[in-house]
Amino acid sequence: TVDRRGYVWSPAVRVHQYTQKGHVRVALFLFLISRIFTVITCEKMSNALEICSNCGKGEEESCNLKACGACFLVKYCSRNCQAAHRAQHKKACKKRAAELFHDKLFQVPPPRNECPICMIPLPVDKDNGQQEIFKSCCGNFICNGCCYVMTTKAQDEGKSFEETLCAYCRTREYRGDKEFIERLEDHMERGNGDAHMALGAIYLQGIHGLPQDVTKSNELFLKAGELGCSGGYYNLAKAYELGRGVDINKKKARHFYELAAIMGNVLARCMLAGYESESGNVPLAFKHFSISASRYGIDGYATPFEEGRRVDRPCYGRRI
Repeated sequence: TVDRRGYVWSPAVRVHQYTQKGHVRVALFLFLISRIFTVITCEKMSNALEICSNCGKGEEESCNLKACGACFLVKYCSRNCQAAHRAQHKKACKKRAAELFHDKLFQVPPPRNECPICMIPLPVDKDNGQQEIFKSCCGNFICNGCCYVMTTKAQDEGKSFEETLCAYCRTREYRGDKEFIERLEDHMERGNGDAHMALGAIYLQGIHGLPQDVTKSNELFLKAGELGCSGGYYNLAKAYELGRGVDINKKKARHFYELAAIMGNVLARCMLAGYESESGNVPLAFKHFSISASRYGIDGYATPFEEGRRVDRPCYGRRI
């Protein structure tokens, strides 16, 4: 038998059985036949993808065939053909799209962001106190260790907070809430997702002279996620989970947790592990926890602590 990807399964089992019994020639013959059949099947499937799945037009008649954006299994020459074929294709499309999303969710996650100065991965557990600071001048997240060096240096020189320089771009700190918000808005115009998330957090708490607006904060979190900031999707998932400015919707919360996890947010992946554990799907929960621990937890923290890079304050000074 041949699955939709063109892989032959049953002959392979037969080959193994005949090999175990010592019938090497029969096993070799079955292997060659299965390989030839697989190549022919794959070629037929490839040719089938070059025609519209609804009207049958090929590349010669319609040069703008576009694949289905969800499953990429079929192609259409127009939106009308795609809509007309939807009823037949819907079931297979959803199944394949779910498989692709599952593969994407459990692929190797991207590495954690690093402090641009000391190059140490930024901390993961942001719920236990702020361990990194978003600088409105350069639009970067900088770890507290590097900021600590610049702050103590300014204090030793008798300078005020406004006279303290950024550890990365050497720009002075903002003077008042108005300048801080203007800097954030300037980064937002340039498409900085972290700036969108920072302003969303400000609206959520109602600080820096802005009124508390949970709806506005959720809009900014969504935009931040679309711009590549995993924290944006994570905070939006929290909003749907807790009913913060929106109706409680566990399905949407899980969806945004998944998007954040794909982008490398370890807290979102831990939340997904909790969901799987509650539903009794222990293997998937273990898989989420394993990815979190191996990629961000144990391997991510052991080396910095062993080398003293996270606790040795003079180390930060030398790097700056």
